[in-house]
Amino acid sequence: MASSRSYLEFILDQLSELDDITYITMMNEFILYYQGKVFGGIYDDRFLVKPTESAKKLMPHASYEIPYDGAKEMLLVDNVDSRQFLRELVEAMYPELPAPKKRKKKAD
Repeated sequence: MASSRSYLEFILDQLSELDDITYITMMNEFILYYQGKVFGGIYDDRFLVKPTESAKKLMPHASYEIPYDGAKEMLLVDNVDSRQFLRELVEAMYPELPAPKKRKKKAD
């Protein structure tokens, strides 16, 4: 099942207090970035984030879910109605997220 654009728009609206939230579409799902770092995504209309220490601390009872076959487990964010919580979650996670991978330039 693919994610709906309306759910993506809802989550983006909920995250609108944060500067520099972007996304890319991949196989009818949406990967979310904060200041250039991947922190989560929308998979089958579920908002999932990387299981950083901060995320686990802020959501101690969150369930681990697999976004798609073969992927690593992520945490399900079920408190999507609180903009304040989502802002705090993403800001807390940011320092723990890996730096973006540098793309290799194609040889001519």
